[in-house]
Amino acid sequence: MKRLIAFDLDGTLAESKQPISQATAELLSALLGVATVAVISGGDWPQFETQVVSRMPRSAALQNLFILPTTGTKLYRFDNGWQAIYADIFTPHERRRIGEAIDAAIDGNQLHEKQIWGDRVEDRGSQITFSGLGQLAPLAAKTAWDPDFAKRKLLQLSLRRMLPDLSVNIGGSTSIDITRQGIDKAYGMRKLAEHTGIPFSAMLFFGDAIYPGGNDDPVREAGIDTIAVRDPAETNTALLALIAFTKP
Repeated sequence: MKRLIAFDLDGTLAESKQPISQATAELLSALLGVATVAVISGGDWPQFETQVVSRMPRSAALQNLFILPTTGTKLYRFDNGWQAIYADIFTPHERRRIGEAIDAAIDGNQLHEKQIWGDRVEDRGSQITFSGLGQLAPLAAKTAWDPDFAKRKLLQLSLRRMLPDLSVNIGGSTSIDITRQGIDKAYGMRKLAEHTGIPFSAMLFFGDAIYPGGNDDPVREAGIDTIAVRDPAETNTALLALIAFTKP
């Protein structure tokens, strides 16, 4: 039986930047009663707090829940309140280089937009994220912006040429995540294994981007068993079966 069940957030547990549903929160709470649970994604802690933590039932065993923001470059766990375990933060020089590269890549790929919602570049400390339509864009606009990944792949190629010493990965439906080299969800899962003492063989990961180039695929490549889902509804169906299987 798997001892740790890990999830991507956007597209897996919730729609992009939306809170998890009450049904999902109740299923996660039930899962916390029989296993350790982790959620890993590119968003920073405030996003997880809004989307996941604040939605959990009061009865949930939060001491069994691990939160890994910014692709696992940070780790939080509950111990008389939520505590940061570690954070791998960019230097001021790295931040400047990344900002200049993003500006150049936007110009070079003609990705200026007539309408954006909020900032297009968010500094999350250990990760800098570019969002094509801004951080606050409505879901419908985000879904329509780059359905074939063409814009993000061009931007990714440009940024990788300009920032060869950093890791540049496609994130959510409009985003590119930039971290230090070697930082991906497999890195976060390795850090989680070190902290919990739970080996990869005892982990199971759910994600909606488990395909070549997808930001969940490094977890599969690292040797962790994975389940690909299309959306939160499919995740909930899988969770029902998983909880029934793991109950004593």
